[in-house]
Amino acid sequence: PELKDLNSSMTTPEIGGEIEALRKDCASYTEKLERIKSATNHVTPEEKEKVCREQQLSRREWRRRKRMATELLDAILEGYPKSKKQFFEEVGIETDEDHGVVLPATV
Repeated sequence: PELKDLNSSMTTPEIGGEIEALRKDCASYTEKLERIKSATNHVTPEEKEKVCREQQLSRREWRRRKRMATELLDAILEGYPKSKKQFFEEVGIETDEDHGVVLPATV
């Protein structure tokens, strides 16, 4: 068992290389942390709250407009002889679903 442990353990030069690589990583992380700490573009809680409120209003408006459009189109389609898909193609309507667009989640 001891021979197996010795054969699988790292040599002194390998350990030195590993330590040097870790020191470089540590230095780069320290430098990154300092850049983050010294950044002057931090967002204040008030600014974040304002953006969150604006997003909430936009989400509400998006849902309201989408609901209105759906109700209007459903009313038109009641008396329309063709399918919804055919109607959309003829009129040139593109939906959120056609483009994979989804309502952003609440922050």
